[in-house]
Amino acid sequence: MVKLNPAQLDAVRHLEGPLLVLAGAGSGKTRVITHKIAWLVDDYGIKPTQIAAITFTNKAAKEMKERVAKLIGDRAEGVIVSTFHALGVRILRQEAASVGLKRGFSILDSADTTALFQELAGNIDKGRLRALQSRISLWKNMLIDPQTALQGSADEGEAAAAKLYADYERTLRAYQAVDFDDLIRLPVKLFSEHDDVAERWRSRLWHLLVDEYQDTNRGQYRLLQLLTQGRDSFTAVGDDDQSIYAWRGADSENLRLLRDDYPSLKVVKLEQNYRSTARILTAANTLIANNPKLFEKKLWSEHGQGEAIHIQTCRDGDHEAEWVTSRLSAHRFERRTKFSDYAILYRGNHQARAIEQQLRAQRIPYVISGGQSFFERAEIKDITCYLRLLANQDDDPAFIRAVTTPKRGIGGTTLEGLGRAAGRSHQSLFATVFAPGLDVELSTRQRTALREFADFINRIEARAAKEAAGEVLSDLIKAIGYESWLFESLDVPEAQTKWANVCDFVEWLARKGEEENKTLLELAQSVALLSMLDKNEGEQDAVQLATLHAAKGLEFRHVFLVGVEEGLLPHRDSLEPAKMEEERRLMYVGITRAQASLTVSWCERRKQGREWMPREVSRFILEMGESAQRSADQRNTVPDAGTARAKAAQLRAMLSAKP
Repeated sequence: MVKLNPAQLDAVRHLEGPLLVLAGAGSGKTRVITHKIAWLVDDYGIKPTQIAAITFTNKAAKEMKERVAKLIGDRAEGVIVSTFHALGVRILRQEAASVGLKRGFSILDSADTTALFQELAGNIDKGRLRALQSRISLWKNMLIDPQTALQGSADEGEAAAAKLYADYERTLRAYQAVDFDDLIRLPVKLFSEHDDVAERWRSRLWHLLVDEYQDTNRGQYRLLQLLTQGRDSFTAVGDDDQSIYAWRGADSENLRLLRDDYPSLKVVKLEQNYRSTARILTAANTLIANNPKLFEKKLWSEHGQGEAIHIQTCRDGDHEAEWVTSRLSAHRFERRTKFSDYAILYRGNHQARAIEQQLRAQRIPYVISGGQSFFERAEIKDITCYLRLLANQDDDPAFIRAVTTPKRGIGGTTLEGLGRAAGRSHQSLFATVFAPGLDVELSTRQRTALREFADFINRIEARAAKEAAGEVLSDLIKAIGYESWLFESLDVPEAQTKWANVCDFVEWLARKGEEENKTLLELAQSVALLSMLDKNEGEQDAVQLATLHAAKGLEFRHVFLVGVEEGLLPHRDSLEPAKMEEERRLMYVGITRAQASLTVSWCERRKQGREWMPREVSRFILEMGESAQRSADQRNTVPDAGTARAKAAQLRAMLSAKP
């Protein structure tokens, strides 16, 4: 407790009713959450199993659990530290029967749900399909069911989406499957309709702590209410100035609702920043002051004034990429820093291409955040569909992918016949393989191929329930001939890459099974929630490239914020007031990632298609205040890219000449 400042200490010790901790960027919010858990256990006598801390990523949950363990040792194992979705899975696994599911239900990932939507929507272009999916996801997040969506439809387009929503829900239930949105929606529905179940969970959880509260959607807020109803014993930690996920359902109104729904709400502001210099914080405060405020706060720091913020005007995108990489290289040699001390942040992924080219040209190592997830790779999805089928034989999408990957003589005609038989018997595809009457649809050869596959899955399932996870998975992959299939169907370099990924996955899952003492069957039941973030991410010495959305929660000694111009940041599609406020918060997040230095660049022109389009400096640079403007006025004194490279070369020569 001696490490906490007065505001942090106040937040840790408050238990008389609901608490909102307004935690500015870099103000030590995780320290508050972990110390509050320790205080509840050590000083207040609450059992660790009666405390839950909710985060938004697996990585954040893992780090928080480790920090709690440093404070209370082995007792940290009892504390529930998980994402909202993982908590939803825990609730649904235990209460599956009450929501019409079996305990081994499947969790469909984004690719599965997209395939399902394509099947249900028929011949429709991808853009329209994405729009329909997004609309249905938002309805689910807002706890709107298909019938209510249909009744509230404003036009034919919304009515069509609502009808698709109803078909989608029926299909999910038939598959005994849920999507990610259901992991919040169904527990809310369960607790709303079954007060005895809700009361049982409320008695288990004495205090709930929610991190990144500003990123909650309406369903998550309702789940928080239902889990704490009666005692209102919760700590919500968030920052309205960092609410940047409205596009995926986050509702910044939840902060206002918290104040309105809980008249006794105590608000504690964490305004001391432990990350950045005063100049960086002044620019951030000045910028965000242009947004209307629900709660006033102003960040301050004891780290001194620090370096001036540098604003650089570039001719175009290529010049910007060249200048940034050269400046970074020279700065690193001057300061004797590591590559991992630097981050290059941008509004959209497309901006990374030119920067990557320059980093490679100058032999600067880099990693990208917010890129393709390991679990999104085709070869990993091929293997996980087998795991999903082990966990839930009614998972039709997993069955279809597994039975056709690798190819084993079972094609579309066989699956269509099996599907017709399944429709008549109201069973899953897997169960229908063994059902009587299949000979009406399929030949002896087709039935034999299907039964051989299903028998194989049953044999593996029997082993998966009791043997070591890694050993069973290795045998499964060997039995289906996956490695030879890759090398037969792909070029050697691509096959080698994919096979290496599969081996990496097997090794990781085997280790996870040993560490958590779980069988392959137990791991398979939540495979859609597993994340390779558990791997040793961030340990290599490399420059970090990331979108501003992906950079939230991270910090770096030196930050380059590129493409800060009208049309990019703020984005050209975000000119209405509410969206402009979110764009400003995105810029605020970018500024407050920096600890010691911040460099902001923009281009006078950019290529759009084949044409050069003139650009204007972003209003956000002007809104950063006087310190940024003085730096911008002096930009002509900054060496160009060629001079910076020459300076870097000189430094290299000096370093190599030293004995």
